[in-house]
Amino acid sequence: QVQLVESGGGLVQAGGSLRLSCAASGSIFSINRMGWYRQAPGKQRELVAVVTRSAVTNYAASVKGRFTISRDKNMVYLQMNSLKPDDTAVYYCNAYAMVPGIDYWGQGTQVTVSS
Repeated sequence: QVQLVESGGGLVQAGGSLRLSCAASGSIFSINRMGWYRQAPGKQRELVAVVTRSAVTNYAASVKGRFTISRDKNMVYLQMNSLKPDDTAVYYCNAYAMVPGIDYWGQGTQVTVSS
């Protein structure tokens, strides 16, 4: 089992920055990939950014060049710059364990960007 706890959400004006943090505990040795997803009201949850154990990253096209994901031991971070109102959503930390093929999720943290 893996437990994930996010922090760092909040309210920010358009053009501003926020940094999200996620702490993993439990069977962290089993984690292959960590990342961030988001879900806006009335929309499906979507990938924002992921980083593998070997530090390979992948970003959604909508955030590329503005967001940076990083990972350090049991932590994963999302630095969000040049925020836009369209970035408003609940952001979820995710950890994927290839064996036994399980996705773990945090409780989510709200990010609101005002225009």
